[in-house]
Amino acid sequence: MASGSRVPEDAVRAVNPGRRGEIVSALTGDSVMAAALKSAASTVRSVVASPRPLKGKAGRDAARRRLQLLPGSQTEGRGQGPEEEEVEEEEAQLSVPEEDEEAQPLPPVCVFPMRGMWREEKVALYCDEVLQGYKAEDADDAMSKYLSEKLKLKDKWLGVWKANPELFFVKYEESSIPFVGILVEVTCKPRQSSSSRFKVTVSVAEPFSSNIANIPRDLVDEILEELEHSVPLLEVYPVEGQDSDLHDIALALEVVRFFYDFLWRDWDDEESCENYTALIEERINLWCDIQDGTIPGPIAQRFKKTLEKYKNKRVELFEYQSNIKEDPSEAEAVECWKKYYEIVMLCGLLKMWEDLRLRVHGPFFPRILRRRKGKRNFGKTITHVVAKVMTADMVKDLSPDTLLQQHDDLDLALDSCYSGDTVVIFPGEYQAVNLALLTDDIVIKGFGKREEIIITSEPSHDSFVVSKADNVKLMHLSLIQQGTVDGIVVVESGHMTLENCVLKCEGTGVCVLTGAALTITDSEITGAQGAGVELYPGSVAILERNEIHHCNNLRTCDSSKSTLGGVNMKVLPAPKLKMTNNHIYNNNGYGVSILQPTEQFFIVAEEALNKGAASGDKRDDNMLSKVMQNLNLEMNNNKIEANLKGDIRIVTS
Repeated sequence: MASGSRVPEDAVRAVNPGRRGEIVSALTGDSVMAAALKSAASTVRSVVASPRPLKGKAGRDAARRRLQLLPGSQTEGRGQGPEEEEVEEEEAQLSVPEEDEEAQPLPPVCVFPMRGMWREEKVALYCDEVLQGYKAEDADDAMSKYLSEKLKLKDKWLGVWKANPELFFVKYEESSIPFVGILVEVTCKPRQSSSSRFKVTVSVAEPFSSNIANIPRDLVDEILEELEHSVPLLEVYPVEGQDSDLHDIALALEVVRFFYDFLWRDWDDEESCENYTALIEERINLWCDIQDGTIPGPIAQRFKKTLEKYKNKRVELFEYQSNIKEDPSEAEAVECWKKYYEIVMLCGLLKMWEDLRLRVHGPFFPRILRRRKGKRNFGKTITHVVAKVMTADMVKDLSPDTLLQQHDDLDLALDSCYSGDTVVIFPGEYQAVNLALLTDDIVIKGFGKREEIIITSEPSHDSFVVSKADNVKLMHLSLIQQGTVDGIVVVESGHMTLENCVLKCEGTGVCVLTGAALTITDSEITGAQGAGVELYPGSVAILERNEIHHCNNLRTCDSSKSTLGGVNMKVLPAPKLKMTNNHIYNNNGYGVSILQPTEQFFIVAEEALNKGAASGDKRDDNMLSKVMQNLNLEMNNNKIEANLKGDIRIVTS
């Protein structure tokens, strides 16, 4: 389809069919309504797309009849009545009537990127100016009042109406037509209600301009007449080149859009909150932590996906309920409850993200839900050999009474394991989703060089290696993370040993959760977008003869605010860490960072600690010894060097 100008890259802000009917919702750049319309066919059908003209009013009327059809009726294999066949026949010849001229390109709109504001500026704007003294249930009124004051500056102006393509197309591709832009003259009326559901009166401005060059003007006029020339204000973007008052209005619109896109939650006015501005400040911090890379990219992506899923589930529930015409049947009632409880679960998960104590890696809720198998009934253990073909020579070093079971699939081998079993993996490349479900005490070891036994993660899964076994051991392996967003290895509970392994991270590094224990020896950890090893409060770790390097590789333009690097410890209660003969180098944060909630938790002169961390042989051994004693931190013969921000640092959250 031809276009008068390049279609802007930002996604359409479509109508949200939930509580805020006219409020825009586009957190991750994809509209909620667009997500709800994905069942629509992928081909674009419009009055402007056909090769030969059907001239005059007949052509426009035929096009209008077709455009009024619901997307669901345009599916493949649909039946056609005589009238539909007639429209289809006309459609094959349809194009823009000769008397219709092409639309001019759209003029540029005022751009006030909220992303460019400093964290403190956003907090001051929303918490100290717009929302000060308001409760969550009054947030609509606060935004409405703020916007009303700005709209008094000028009652008429030019803007680009970014309309939902569904108004113009029976079928369309979201990526091809993110919105239909029309240059309009805007007339602002006095405040209509106590909410932010502002409507403005619009009319087509001259010269007729659109991002779709051959859209018929008559069609635009008809649609505006159907809407009584009233459209949501947040769908209109002021055009550049007008007076300074319009710049203030454009900025106010961006402030309101940003609030509903990123800071507002649908559950806000359903729950009591004594200090709503404090909650908004936490959400601003969360957004900024995602933008500046304090939260690693894959974890941030998981948050965005979870929030998008939450919004889509709300849309699904709304649509499902609206399709129930009479009293619901038992099946319909059950389905409504299922959808509702799924929304409640997602809501609870999103609330966890807003807790500052869980900020660095997001909520590590339990990933493993299956039970331990325990030992076999007959008390024997089995060695599972993973290889495409097994020969006698491959197992000649095993004891003659060893019970063997051969698999060509690592997943099948893990699924067959009971406590006490051993999995021997021969050279090759493997994938195994069951590595994220380790509940029994087993040994998984490679046979040969560790670089030749490669296990890659499944990109469509959140987790790679997750354990809650009492004692599980991985040896002589290379773990390559691809796409998963949890730590490359997560120890939820129990104890895990990594021996002579290579861990090439793409997301976060090794995470040891509260109460869990980890031993890593003779291994290499690299490439993490957070710390190479992350110790949660109350965890235990022993690190011996390892290399931890090139971690905190945040995929962001600004990694300056992130302190994570080789090893990160979170205190309260303090984890226990023993480090011996490790080499920690070339990390983008600190070699070892210690995250504490307040500056007073450890009464230590930070200047002395920094001096000790950076000066090598000038280190104040007594001071560093005192810190390590308080932290249950034992460090011997480690080489910590060439880390971007320094070697050891206490960081206050």
